[in-house]
Amino acid sequence: MKCLVVIAHPLAESLCSTLAARTVEALNAAGHQVVVEDLYKGNFNAVLTAVERQSYYHMPYDCSAVQGEVERLLAAEAMVLLFPTWWFGFPAILKGWLDRVWGPGIAYDHASDYGPIKPKLLHLRRMLVVTTLGSPWWVDLLVMRQPVKKVIKSALLQACAPKCKLEMLSLYKSESLTDTQVKRFTERVVRSLDSWV
Repeated sequence: MKCLVVIAHPLAESLCSTLAARTVEALNAAGHQVVVEDLYKGNFNAVLTAVERQSYYHMPYDCSAVQGEVERLLAAEAMVLLFPTWWFGFPAILKGWLDRVWGPGIAYDHASDYGPIKPKLLHLRRMLVVTTLGSPWWVDLLVMRQPVKKVIKSALLQACAPKCKLEMLSLYKSESLTDTQVKRFTERVVRSLDSWV
């Protein structure tokens, strides 16, 4: 498959970056076509511009400043998102990528009466989300009710890519892990990718 790997961490030596490198390696080894979108390394501007926002409801949406990112999204049949969960949400740079790149006419179409949007990413078949959290699992699951997963599953994929199968792997207490725990989680990521055919 054509796989888009989106990385959103500012530190090259971070755990996310290590997981991203292993992800790319596993996808390449399986024969997939891999494109990497490293948002920090590419200095992606997360700020939705006034022109972009004004054109949200006055088609066509002006995506000229993110045309390359849009083309890579539209080409993808599978996607891996790798990012830290901060304050139980996306890093700002990743949220900005979603705001600017998953725009109208690209990821979805507006209904004529401003009702439910119509999905356009019907070619996107698989998504693996790999995220690290400083909190323990029970805070994310029982207290916060997995807000990041809800947004990805309900707001993004159900609305824009309803045929896409989602898997989410969350690495909890990421600031105090042993090498063995990191290795075990990395193996889970690779096993998940190995199931992509």
